Amino acid sequence: RGCQLTASHVAYCTGRTAEVTRIMIKLLEKLPGTECLKFLHRVIDRVCGRDPLRFHDYSGVWDLAEWLELIEVLSSVFRAAVGKKMSDEEVQQSISELDPSYQEGLLKCLKGRREEIRQALIEKTNAVSSTQLQNFDWQLKLALSSDKISSLQTPLLNLDLDVKENGALKPVSIEMNREELQTLINSLEAANKVVLQLK
Repeated sequence: RGCQLTASHVAYCTGRTAEVTRIMIKLLEKLPGTECLKFLHRVIDRVCGRDPLRFHDYSGVWDLAEWLELIEVLSSVFRAAVGKKMSDEEVQQSISELDPSYQEGLLKCLKGRREEIRQALIEKTNAVSSTQLQNFDWQLKLALSSDKISSLQTPLLNLDLDVKENGALKPVSIEMNREELQTLINSLEAANKVVLQLK
């Protein structure tokens, strides 16, 4: 089943009601069609972290509140469409309130710059942490006893990580029992799913 990006979904992503999202996206039609593509490319530039838009350039078209809302809604549409690998039909469904010529312009911009948006989303995700795993090693040990219990026979995993943080290599050692190891594996699998969705 394909992922459906509806006005309600965009509203959820931006914290707005679906009705407000529909109204905001219709504001794009206040801009003359000849200027629409240029504006949409500038919104994508903003999503990719380049050349912020200036209200001064569009003050004759929208008031400040409309302009800010429209920028945020369009940015959310672009991010969600690329991040969720939406088809053109699914994106078109999410912007169905727009005049067909404006829909076509938005899809044209998205199609031409989809890879660029994807790379920007990946870079933004990677920027969450400057720490990178360089290498790892592991050993499985069997703890036969402890100072409190004379017979344990508990398997323990020693995990040695070499992580690079701000250019410096730093060793990290972790000892885990079976439950802790399973929690780590579950966390890594969940993180891998998120990364695969961005590819």
